[in-house]
Amino acid sequence: MAIKYPNGHLPLYNEVRKKQLKKATTRTTFSNRGMRFEEAINQSNDYYLNRNIAVIHKKPTPIQIVKVDYPKRSAAVIKEAYFKEASTTDYNGVYRGYYLDFEAKETKNKTSFPLKNLHEHQINHMRQCIEHKGICFILLWFSSLNRCFLIDSPFIIEAWEKQATEKKSLTLNQIEEIGIEITVGIAPRIPFIEAVNQLIELKEKKKYVK
Repeated sequence: MAIKYPNGHLPLYNEVRKKQLKKATTRTTFSNRGMRFEEAINQSNDYYLNRNIAVIHKKPTPIQIVKVDYPKRSAAVIKEAYFKEASTTDYNGVYRGYYLDFEAKETKNKTSFPLKNLHEHQINHMRQCIEHKGICFILLWFSSLNRCFLIDSPFIIEAWEKQATEKKSLTLNQIEEIGIEITVGIAPRIPFIEAVNQLIELKEKKKYVK
Protein backbone atom coordinates (compact mmCIF):
# COMPACT_ATOMS: atom_id res chain seq x y z
CA MET A 1 0.00 0.00 0.00
CA ALA A 2 1.41 3.39 -0.98
CA ILE A 3 0.55 6.22 1.39
CA LYS A 4 0.74 9.83 0.26
CA TYR A 5 2.01 12.12 2.99
CA PRO A 6 0.62 15.63 3.60
CA ASN A 7 3.66 17.24 1.96
CA GLY A 8 2.75 15.63 -1.34
CA HIS A 9 5.54 13.07 -1.54
CA LEU A 10 4.59 9.56 -2.59
CA PRO A 11 7.27 7.08 -1.46
CA LEU A 12 7.13 3.63 -2.96
CA TYR A 13 5.87 1.04 -0.53
CA ASN A 14 8.89 -1.24 -1.06
CA GLU A 15 11.29 1.62 -0.33
CA VAL A 16 9.40 2.59 2.83
CA ARG A 17 9.27 -1.03 3.97
CA LYS A 18 13.01 -1.49 3.42
CA LYS A 19 13.71 1.57 5.54
CA GLN A 20 11.36 0.32 8.27
CA LEU A 21 13.03 -3.10 8.33
CA LYS A 22 16.49 -1.54 8.43
CA LYS A 23 15.44 0.77 11.27
CA ALA A 24 13.88 -2.13 13.18
CA THR A 25 17.11 -4.14 13.05
CA THR A 26 19.19 -1.22 14.35
CA ARG A 27 16.74 0.13 16.93
CA THR A 28 17.93 0.24 20.52
CA THR A 29 16.35 -2.63 22.39
CA PHE A 30 13.91 -2.09 25.22
CA SER A 31 15.52 -3.18 28.49
CA ASN A 32 17.72 -5.58 26.47
CA ARG A 33 14.71 -7.71 25.58
CA GLY A 34 14.17 -6.45 22.04
CA MET A 35 10.95 -4.73 23.12
CA ARG A 36 10.09 -1.43 21.49
CA PHE A 37 8.79 1.29 23.77
CA GLU A 38 5.45 1.64 22.01
CA GLU A 39 4.90 -2.12 22.09
CA ALA A 40 5.61 -2.11 25.81
CA ILE A 41 3.02 0.63 26.34
CA ASN A 42 0.47 -1.32 24.28
CA GLN A 43 1.07 -4.41 26.40
CA SER A 44 0.71 -2.31 29.54
CA ASN A 45 -2.61 -0.95 28.25
CA ASP A 46 -3.80 -4.52 27.68
CA TYR A 47 -2.75 -5.39 31.23
CA TYR A 48 -4.76 -2.48 32.67
CA LEU A 49 -7.76 -3.23 30.45
CA ASN A 50 -7.87 -6.96 31.25
CA ARG A 51 -7.80 -6.20 34.98
CA ASN A 52 -10.41 -3.44 34.70
CA ILE A 53 -7.95 -0.85 35.99
CA ALA A 54 -8.10 1.60 33.09
CA VAL A 55 -9.41 1.80 29.52
CA ILE A 56 -6.66 3.21 27.32
CA HIS A 57 -6.12 2.65 23.60
CA LYS A 58 -3.76 3.80 20.90
CA LYS A 59 -5.47 6.24 18.56
CA PRO A 60 -5.83 5.04 14.96
CA THR A 61 -4.32 7.24 12.27
CA PRO A 62 -7.10 8.44 9.93
CA ILE A 63 -6.45 7.70 6.26
CA GLN A 64 -8.35 8.32 3.04
CA ILE A 65 -8.39 5.23 0.82
CA VAL A 66 -7.89 6.10 -2.85
CA LYS A 67 -7.23 2.84 -4.66
CA VAL A 68 -8.26 -0.70 -3.79
CA ASP A 69 -7.55 -3.88 -5.75
CA TYR A 70 -9.75 -6.95 -5.52
CA PRO A 71 -7.58 -9.95 -6.50
CA LYS A 72 -10.49 -12.16 -5.55
CA ARG A 73 -13.99 -11.66 -4.27
CA SER A 74 -13.14 -12.61 -0.68
CA ALA A 75 -10.15 -10.25 -0.37
CA ALA A 76 -9.34 -6.58 -0.91
CA VAL A 77 -5.91 -4.93 -0.99
CA ILE A 78 -5.41 -1.22 -0.35
CA LYS A 79 -2.94 0.06 -2.97
CA GLU A 80 -2.99 3.80 -2.34
CA ALA A 81 -4.09 6.01 0.55
CA TYR A 82 -3.53 9.45 2.07
CA PHE A 83 -3.20 10.62 5.64
CA LYS A 84 -6.41 12.66 6.03
CA GLU A 85 -5.10 14.96 8.75
CA ALA A 86 -2.24 15.44 11.19
CA SER A 87 -2.48 13.18 14.21
CA THR A 88 -2.79 14.62 17.71
CA THR A 89 -1.29 12.39 20.43
CA ASP A 90 -0.73 8.64 20.56
CA TYR A 91 -3.08 7.43 23.30
CA ASN A 92 -6.26 8.33 25.17
CA GLY A 93 -8.65 6.73 27.60
CA VAL A 94 -10.33 6.87 31.00
CA TYR A 95 -8.99 6.19 34.48
CA ARG A 96 -10.67 6.91 37.84
CA GLY A 97 -13.13 9.20 36.09
CA TYR A 98 -10.33 11.22 34.49
CA TYR A 99 -9.77 11.59 30.78
CA LEU A 100 -6.18 10.63 29.94
CA ASP A 101 -4.40 11.77 26.80
CA PHE A 102 -0.71 11.24 26.18
CA GLU A 103 2.11 11.03 23.67
CA ALA A 104 4.89 8.44 23.71
CA LYS A 105 8.36 9.65 22.77
CA GLU A 106 11.72 7.92 22.59
CA THR A 107 15.15 9.51 22.35
CA LYS A 108 18.68 8.15 22.06
CA ASN A 109 20.06 11.33 23.60
CA LYS A 110 21.62 10.85 27.01
CA THR A 111 21.41 14.42 28.28
CA SER A 112 18.28 16.01 26.79
CA PHE A 113 14.98 15.65 24.94
CA PRO A 114 14.82 17.77 21.74
CA LEU A 115 11.52 19.64 21.45
CA LYS A 116 11.69 19.26 17.67
CA ASN A 117 10.26 15.79 18.28
CA LEU A 118 6.94 17.51 19.00
CA HIS A 119 4.70 19.41 16.60
CA GLU A 120 2.65 22.56 17.03
CA HIS A 121 -0.68 20.77 16.48
CA GLN A 122 0.23 18.38 19.31
CA ILE A 123 0.99 21.28 21.64
CA ASN A 124 -2.34 22.89 20.73
CA HIS A 125 -4.11 19.60 21.40
CA MET A 126 -2.51 19.42 24.85
CA ARG A 127 -3.71 22.95 25.60
CA GLN A 128 -7.26 21.98 24.66
CA CYS A 129 -7.17 18.88 26.87
CA ILE A 130 -5.99 20.94 29.83
CA GLU A 131 -8.73 23.52 29.27
CA HIS A 132 -11.30 20.72 29.60
CA LYS A 133 -9.69 19.37 32.79
CA GLY A 134 -8.15 16.35 31.11
CA ILE A 135 -4.89 14.81 32.28
CA CYS A 136 -2.37 15.15 29.48
CA PHE A 137 1.27 14.13 29.54
CA ILE A 138 4.22 12.63 27.68
CA LEU A 139 5.80 9.26 28.38
CA LEU A 140 9.46 9.72 27.54
CA TRP A 141 11.93 6.86 27.11
CA PHE A 142 15.69 7.47 27.16
CA SER A 143 16.73 4.36 25.22
CA SER A 144 20.45 4.85 25.88
CA LEU A 145 19.86 5.13 29.63
CA ASN A 146 16.94 2.69 30.06
CA ARG A 147 15.03 5.40 31.94
CA CYS A 148 11.38 6.37 31.59
CA PHE A 149 9.61 9.55 32.71
CA LEU A 150 6.09 10.92 32.81
CA ILE A 151 6.11 14.66 32.10
CA ASP A 152 2.95 16.67 32.74
CA SER A 153 1.92 18.62 29.64
CA PRO A 154 2.00 22.12 31.23
CA PHE A 155 5.79 21.75 31.55
CA ILE A 156 6.02 20.69 27.91
CA ILE A 157 3.86 23.61 26.76
CA GLU A 158 5.91 26.08 28.80
CA ALA A 159 9.18 24.76 27.35
CA TRP A 160 7.71 24.89 23.84
CA GLU A 161 6.65 28.52 24.26
CA LYS A 162 10.17 29.45 25.39
CA GLN A 163 11.96 27.64 22.59
CA ALA A 164 12.09 30.75 20.38
CA THR A 165 14.43 32.49 22.81
CA GLU A 166 15.94 29.61 24.77
CA LYS A 167 17.34 26.14 24.15
CA LYS A 168 15.03 23.96 22.10
CA SER A 169 15.25 21.02 24.45
CA LEU A 170 14.60 19.83 27.99
CA THR A 171 17.76 18.70 29.75
CA LEU A 172 17.84 15.45 31.67
CA ASN A 173 18.36 17.44 34.86
CA GLN A 174 15.20 19.43 34.15
CA ILE A 175 13.26 16.26 33.38
CA GLU A 176 14.44 14.65 36.61
CA GLU A 177 13.11 17.70 38.45
CA ILE A 178 9.72 18.13 36.77
CA GLY A 179 8.99 14.55 35.71
CA ILE A 180 7.92 11.40 37.53
CA GLU A 181 10.33 8.54 36.89
CA ILE A 182 8.80 5.17 36.09
CA THR A 183 10.60 1.95 36.95
CA VAL A 184 10.23 -0.53 34.11
CA GLY A 185 8.69 -3.83 35.16
CA ILE A 186 7.30 -7.06 33.76
CA ALA A 187 3.54 -6.92 34.33
CA PRO A 188 2.88 -4.25 33.31
CA ARG A 189 6.01 -3.44 31.37
CA ILE A 190 5.52 0.32 31.76
CA PRO A 191 3.57 0.84 35.02
CA PHE A 192 2.66 4.41 34.12
CA ILE A 193 -0.63 4.31 36.05
CA GLU A 194 1.40 4.52 39.26
CA ALA A 195 2.88 7.78 37.96
CA VAL A 196 -0.60 8.97 36.91
CA ASN A 197 -1.78 8.38 40.49
CA GLN A 198 1.03 10.63 41.73
CA LEU A 199 0.09 13.24 39.15
CA ILE A 200 -3.57 13.15 40.20
CA GLU A 201 -2.61 13.56 43.86
CA LEU A 202 -0.45 16.56 43.03
CA LYS A 203 -3.24 18.17 41.01
CA GLU A 204 -5.84 17.55 43.73
CA LYS A 205 -3.58 19.02 46.42
CA LYS A 206 -3.00 22.08 44.26
CA LYS A 207 -6.76 22.45 43.65
CA TYR A 208 -7.58 22.51 47.35
CA VAL A 209 -4.70 24.77 48.43
CA LYS A 210 -6.11 28.18 49.30
